Amino acid sequence: MTSYDLIIRNATLVNHDGQGPADVGVREGRTAMIGDLGQASAGHEIDATGLHLLPGVIDTQVHFREPGMDGKEDLESGSRAAVLGGVTAVFEMPNTKPTTSTPEALADKLARARDRMWCDHAFYVGATAENADHLDELERLPGTAGVKIFMGASTGDLLVADDETLSRVLATINRRCAVHAEDEPRMAERRHIAEASTSAHAHPDWRDPTSAMRATERIVALARRHGKRVHVLHITTAAEIDFLARHKDVATVEVTPQHLTLNAPECYDRLGNFAQMNPPIRDLGEQDGLWRGIARGIVDVVGSDHAPHTREEKAVPYPNSPSGMPGVQTLLPLLLDHMNAGRMTLQRLVDLTSAGAARLFQLAGKGRLAVGYDADYTLVDLTARRTIELDWLASRCGWSPFEGREVTGWPMATVVRGRVVMREGELADSAHGRPIRFQETLEAEVSGPGAAS
Repeated sequence: MTSYDLIIRNATLVNHDGQGPADVGVREGRTAMIGDLGQASAGHEIDATGLHLLPGVIDTQVHFREPGMDGKEDLESGSRAAVLGGVTAVFEMPNTKPTTSTPEALADKLARARDRMWCDHAFYVGATAENADHLDELERLPGTAGVKIFMGASTGDLLVADDETLSRVLATINRRCAVHAEDEPRMAERRHIAEASTSAHAHPDWRDPTSAMRATERIVALARRHGKRVHVLHITTAAEIDFLARHKDVATVEVTPQHLTLNAPECYDRLGNFAQMNPPIRDLGEQDGLWRGIARGIVDVVGSDHAPHTREEKAVPYPNSPSGMPGVQTLLPLLLDHMNAGRMTLQRLVDLTSAGAARLFQLAGKGRLAVGYDADYTLVDLTARRTIELDWLASRCGWSPFEGREVTGWPMATVVRGRVVMREGELADSAHGRPIRFQETLEAEVSGPGAAS
């Protein structure tokens, strides 16, 4: 009799072959068989009758705040929130204290993550004027998601606002880099708008659509000049979507669940500073443009931009209140709810949350529910109606802009490399997250110092 480490039976699989009933057998952390497994046995079995089995959700933009800001979040609590929300892997951002901009800082994060993070992970290296000329070495280190550029000031000390330094960065790198595209000079000129206000309603006026569009145009022009690839994060305007549709050969596109779900002015009326993030939540017209970008295939991935701050920090009067909100745990429930409302198909949701990340960033063995790939799965109940409650949320910051929101569709189990780390809201006994491998860095991973295992 054939045996496996894990069998998931009677699920409706959603993968490259469409949707349909099948069993999945896992052996040594990888998908070993898809089909009717009949009398096969396993050390652990899940009866997934009535549930859909998706490739593991990958969140390509989270800020877990460790080291230096652990009171808001750390690698353990952020990744715990991730797997409770059905997320199997994350890309974590470099604006920590100290910033992740040196080999030593990267090695420190990888060491902190081992057997503390619940999901698999990779860490971005932050671009600076000081490291711009050797980022090609940094981006090839095992466990690195690539290079992150902040064109507009946000949480932390990373800012590359001038074209000269941006050109140095792009001339050096070889992998696709991620970009926070807001035009710092324009925002500096308009800072008086925020300073004259005591309300977060001023936030989308200060950091206006023009500041986003100018930065996006600048980074795409520089990428084209240097023959490099950029991934423009958290797009918020219809104009950017239309512009990026004409430049898909060099630029890929991310949107967030927050910008797809919240809208101004309603969110600022209801949430105040808790709706404040960079780039800002904008009006329904801009939000409609983002949904058109999803419908037309222009948007490549949805990332949460999980960026927690404590309630006390968010309560500081605007504009001194910090920008950002938690989101990794609510990413999938919100998208499932949108899918159930008819805003996208389930196949499109899978592309935006797993296949897209694998395609853009050349993940090794992830992003596809297929034989030979890592056994990363997200098991969901498409019909479950749940309310996002505070006692379900794991982020250390202790709040969510979506608290009290009822959604249809819910993560029921999270499987990382064949290990069931969450089932029906309960976590496994211990965390065993490991660094994500990338096709572009496999040679360095195998032969270089600090190779992942």
